[in-house]
Amino acid sequence: MDTLVQAVVMGLVQGLTEFLPVSSSGHLILVPALLGWNDAFIDSLAFSIMLHTATLLALLIFFRADWFRLIPAWFASIRDRSLGGDPDRSLAWLLVISTIPAVIAGLAIGDLADNPDFRAVGRVAIALVIGAGALWFGERVGSRSRSISDLGVRGAFGIGLAQALALVPGISRSGISIAAGLVAGLDRASAARYSFLMATPITAGAGIFEIRKLVAGEAGITVDVSVLVAGMLAALVAGIGAISLTLRFLRSNSTLVFIAYRLALAGLIVVTWLGLWDRSA
Repeated sequence: MDTLVQAVVMGLVQGLTEFLPVSSSGHLILVPALLGWNDAFIDSLAFSIMLHTATLLALLIFFRADWFRLIPAWFASIRDRSLGGDPDRSLAWLLVISTIPAVIAGLAIGDLADNPDFRAVGRVAIALVIGAGALWFGERVGSRSRSISDLGVRGAFGIGLAQALALVPGISRSGISIAAGLVAGLDRASAARYSFLMATPITAGAGIFEIRKLVAGEAGITVDVSVLVAGMLAALVAGIGAISLTLRFLRSNSTLVFIAYRLALAGLIVVTWLGLWDRSA
């Protein structure tokens, strides 16, 4: 299949699965493997992160009104050395607190993400099951009685710790952070909204780092600009739609459908790879 078409497909997959709690990074590994694609750029971590950068733009566009309030509020809190009873100042600092664990984890094990063994398909299947279990646990124990304005420092840090686990492909950043939000007592829509807001700074940091590597030629791959742009545009459009869909869905539905999907996909991976193993034996 033409590389440009592959890039568009991968962009659509990224845009849809980044905001559904099913693991975008896991799908970006699985789709080329299941379809037999073998292009160094399409399979690269650099392309994956650039697609994540496109979904960052989707976040900024969708939540632009929030960020136009939160960023000035954060600077105002520093200037005044006070939250001043302003909910936007409080939320801005909670998002900072939630970002810290992922930053530390990224610096500590960032190089591991480039290891092919770390991104192996079998590991993705295991992570899909673990992520499904986390969502089930959140649904089971969460009171779903709180909104974002009720979230405290401990809850924000706990959600941030959960987000750090999303470095493992298949866990799902949105999935694990929504699960943690449910455990913290947030209702489903609030857990998703906080998850999406929290994703913005960490995705921005990873994107800037990867862009620097691409520009400096440190990514170890040849970049086809047209292929990259096509994939990113597809991810941007699909991402905006997926954010809206997820928030609307979770206002009146549980995450059960996503739990079932994750388990079914993990089962498909196992069956497929066992079949491939049998044929190669």
